Amino acid sequence: MSANNITANKFASIVTEIPGPNSLNYFNEEQNYIAPGIQTIATRSKIVIEKGEGCIIQDVDGNRYIDFFAGVGVASLGYNHPAYNKYMKEQIDNIHVGSFTTKNRVKLTKLLAENALGDLTRSQFYSGGSEAVEAALRMAKSYTKKTEFIGFWNGFHGKTMGVLGLLGDNFKAGLGPLPAGIYNTPYADCRHCPLNATFPECNFACVDFIKNKIRFETTNNIAAIIVETIQGTAGNVVPAPGFLKELKKLTEEIGALLICDEIITGFGRTGKMFGTQHEDIIPDIITIGKGFGGGFPITGVMSRDEIIFAKPFGNPSGSSSSYGGNPLASTAAYITLKSIIDDGLVENSRKVGEFMMKKLNELKDKFTIIGEVRGKGLMIGLELVKEKDSIEKLDKKYTEMFFHECLKRGLIVMGYNPDIRIYPPLIVSEEIAEEGIAIMESAFSYVSDQL
Repeated sequence: MSANNITANKFASIVTEIPGPNSLNYFNEEQNYIAPGIQTIATRSKIVIEKGEGCIIQDVDGNRYIDFFAGVGVASLGYNHPAYNKYMKEQIDNIHVGSFTTKNRVKLTKLLAENALGDLTRSQFYSGGSEAVEAALRMAKSYTKKTEFIGFWNGFHGKTMGVLGLLGDNFKAGLGPLPAGIYNTPYADCRHCPLNATFPECNFACVDFIKNKIRFETTNNIAAIIVETIQGTAGNVVPAPGFLKELKKLTEEIGALLICDEIITGFGRTGKMFGTQHEDIIPDIITIGKGFGGGFPITGVMSRDEIIFAKPFGNPSGSSSSYGGNPLASTAAYITLKSIIDDGLVENSRKVGEFMMKKLNELKDKFTIIGEVRGKGLMIGLELVKEKDSIEKLDKKYTEMFFHECLKRGLIVMGYNPDIRIYPPLIVSEEIAEEGIAIMESAFSYVSDQL
């Protein structure tokens, strides 16, 4: 079915069935060799990507999609960004690997320090999000000389064994026993408050709950509380305003650190350089990643001198990683951050994000299955429900239908769960965003007719 038979698009163009025959052949061939458990969006779509330009991705069948996914917010600069390509090509022609200082790593660490949260001007680099979070936990133990951690229900900080206990859902079922000394507690998700409290009358009952958890469950030896400034995997859930400030107060009371996981929220994704800035606090440690490298796998931690120098984390080789901060990774992160600043992409995220939120709230008024529109900047979530004014989530049969109807119309979006997650590249224009939302509207209309 052609795009003209579905919708009149300027940017998206669908010329085959989805997945197309070439995509299906490649996908099925790979299934003979690759391990199960690759990203759900890949297994659900079965499309095979060939190239990208800006906010548009093209598959091997010639179908062009607007990208509201960006590799879970990884492709900050979209695809084939000229400055990014130039820097990466120049670097790979020189040297691509090694632990030594390079010119671009010097530029990167300096640029990070100049744009840091308060005095969190020291950085160290890794290759994956879990690795960065584990480093943050080691750093907190080194500084506080304490051993326990508190995370949050529905939180996500990676899948390696060292952080698996912080994974706040049933993904970890069957993988026990988990590391000792990790405890989880309700997040300030007021729409689905497990304490049956109402904000602001509750006066942060969820924070009081942490105090009781420490008293009754832990050995009162908390090194840090680790929190996502907006919960990404849970559906881009924005906490109650003031929540992070209350957590900061609590950590100061108990002699612990506050670790803010900025791996998704960092570097302009929420309309500010860091998600924490919406609360106007300075945590003790942040983790960074995803959009930080513009698509290249680089993550990191940032903290202040007194914390990051604490031993054993601060011992020689105590915080290092074989691939962390290598010449290619440092170049990718440097030109990504430089472009975000030079091209005004933090402001673009705020501006286009507000535009998208307005358009999506108009869809909420039109379709009863949209229960909530939430988010900040270009980190947007929609909650799909069974009926208007309900918090009972829509059956996955229909959410997966929505995902496929978007694909058929030329939009890639994490829409196969009741909590839709939207992460366009930070370069997205209002024009592209509007076409993507028009495709979502068409898909919502189709799904609503099937209910």
